[in-house]
Amino acid sequence: MKIFDLQKQFKFFEKKINKKITKVLSSGSYILGENVKKFERNSCKYLGTKYAVSCNSGTDALVMSLRAAGIGTNDHVITSPFTYFATSEAISLVGAKPIFVDINPHTFNINHKKIKKLIAKKTKAILSVNLFGQACALDEISQIARQHGLYHIEDCAQSFGSSYKKRQTGTYGDMGCFSFFPTKNLGCFGDGGLITLKNKKMYDLLMKLRTHGGIKRNQHDLIGYNSRLDEIQAAILDIKLQHLDMLIDKRIKVANLYFKLIKNDKIRLPFVDKNGVHTFNQFTIRVKKRNKLEDHLRKNGIPYGIYYSMPIYKYKAYATDEYKSLPMVEKITNECLSLPIYPEINTKDIKKICNVLNEYE
Repeated sequence: MKIFDLQKQFKFFEKKINKKITKVLSSGSYILGENVKKFERNSCKYLGTKYAVSCNSGTDALVMSLRAAGIGTNDHVITSPFTYFATSEAISLVGAKPIFVDINPHTFNINHKKIKKLIAKKTKAILSVNLFGQACALDEISQIARQHGLYHIEDCAQSFGSSYKKRQTGTYGDMGCFSFFPTKNLGCFGDGGLITLKNKKMYDLLMKLRTHGGIKRNQHDLIGYNSRLDEIQAAILDIKLQHLDMLIDKRIKVANLYFKLIKNDKIRLPFVDKNGVHTFNQFTIRVKKRNKLEDHLRKNGIPYGIYYSMPIYKYKAYATDEYKSLPMVEKITNECLSLPIYPEINTKDIKKICNVLNEYE
């Protein structure tokens, strides 16, 4: 048993993917060709946005979005400290400072009710994170951003296919940033990323940023990046995008089976916001004595993950900055634990996991 089994998904898509990869290799066009353009168009259709710019990774998507918004040295960006390091790292890479806000104890997402108190003269943007496949209060956050003249950028690394109030994540903010790391809802066979947006001027700027600051060869209007999604990954992603609703439906069915079978009052199951569709990129439970549960799971051969073991402001990289402890983040980082979840996991394994959890005392 594995926490993720990527080989099982490959077997499902193997024939289609191998055929498509061979076609790409035979074409001699490996960078920014027709497969990239097709995937970007199909992503726009699926998500309901006007423009999509693919890139090398979800981290690059965040960095370039911040750059496109003109955010740089001495600017402040309000964000969550309960997320993968890349979220705040991107803010720091453009020279800005992350301002951390506490989280909602139910959804684990940024607590939108605490954002306004942190807005100051240097604040230029809110970078929200749709964590574990569940959307933030995106409508409310976007309203706050508009009221204060701020950019709203969505970190959608874990939420391709998730929605809030019947709109897909990545369509509320000025830009939505997606990751195609292999374990995501929509994952490629390496790294990959995407930026969604509606503004043509920003789209043109992002198209330059991803290719060394220019669209044409030997044309460099600004300092950019080498951040291109290659043709093979784009072709793989486009195949999987056609089946994404089916893959997400399977994830939700796995989650529902967990909800049905876990009967232990020491374990708090994930909260599902009725305003949206939770796609369960992770199935994250809470338990007060996590170390004890970890020992119990290990003894019974059950894999698990800890996302995330400490608030970002406690990492060595931010040791020179002064940050106040945020009570809910501190609590959740000590209690959360993620169970195996992926579309291809079998019912037998789920039942075994649940039986082990129900035996926990």
